[in-house]
Amino acid sequence: MTALAFAPGGRYLAAVPFCAYLVHGLNPVLIRFPESWPVGGIYWYGIAYIVAFFAIYIFIFTCGRFGRLPFPRSQVVPFLSAVAAGAVVGGRIGYELLYDFAALMADPLELFRIWRGGMSSHGGFVGVAVAILVHCRRNGISALAAADLIAASAPLGLFIGRIANFVNGELYGKPSTVPWAVIFPNSAPPHVPLEFVEPRHPSQLYEALLEGVLLFALCQWRFWVRPPKHSGRLCGEFLCAYAIVRIVVEFFREPDAPPIFSMSRGQFYSIFIFKLGVTLIAISCRRRR
Repeated sequence: MTALAFAPGGRYLAAVPFCAYLVHGLNPVLIRFPESWPVGGIYWYGIAYIVAFFAIYIFIFTCGRFGRLPFPRSQVVPFLSAVAAGAVVGGRIGYELLYDFAALMADPLELFRIWRGGMSSHGGFVGVAVAILVHCRRNGISALAAADLIAASAPLGLFIGRIANFVNGELYGKPSTVPWAVIFPNSAPPHVPLEFVEPRHPSQLYEALLEGVLLFALCQWRFWVRPPKHSGRLCGEFLCAYAIVRIVVEFFREPDAPPIFSMSRGQFYSIFIFKLGVTLIAISCRRRR
């Protein structure tokens, strides 16, 4: 049996003998700039961020039409602008501190070379939390209610981001022979023939389904059908659920940094996300009493 391989851009490259697995050959660059330019081009990953923020805006705008906003409609754009800035800044700083600290210490300017990639979802959570607290305090908005709103829409961004990871061929899974395994050429040293590249779990798609589709369905049920009586509960449940599914998926994902206490970085950092979620749930229960 054979599997067709495609070069970046979708051009047919070769047939991989003795292989029945999909070969990843998606081009992560939409428009490539000249080599003399400091930025390589326009990447699908960057476009994914724009699409994700637009999707979240549509969701929150829809909430406003049904009277489910904890602030006036005039605050939607300023609020989302603060959240978007927090997600990008927090995600970038989080990646350098949590996953590539040695490189950051060797060259602090690495923090600003965003075209090379490198974002951390855990760092993005921290950045969003800080943005919500600062914006809500300045504008007299309930931070817990705003956090619930973002939690209900966050799986949209997570889903789009994980699809972008798959397009980039990054954050791939561990070697596997399941029928849906994918051959990622980037997972092997250069010039290794494709027939010798191990198929792997498409862990990016696992995360897209669990962090995106599953959590979105759960959050919509809790937001529209069975909304909690007190603010903060939905956000706490989302954080706990995210931490659980992230820990599970990490068992199928190839580690991209040295482990901590025999756990992958994603699993270790998710423990703190889970604790934060439990704290928010406890605060909500205390307010109810």
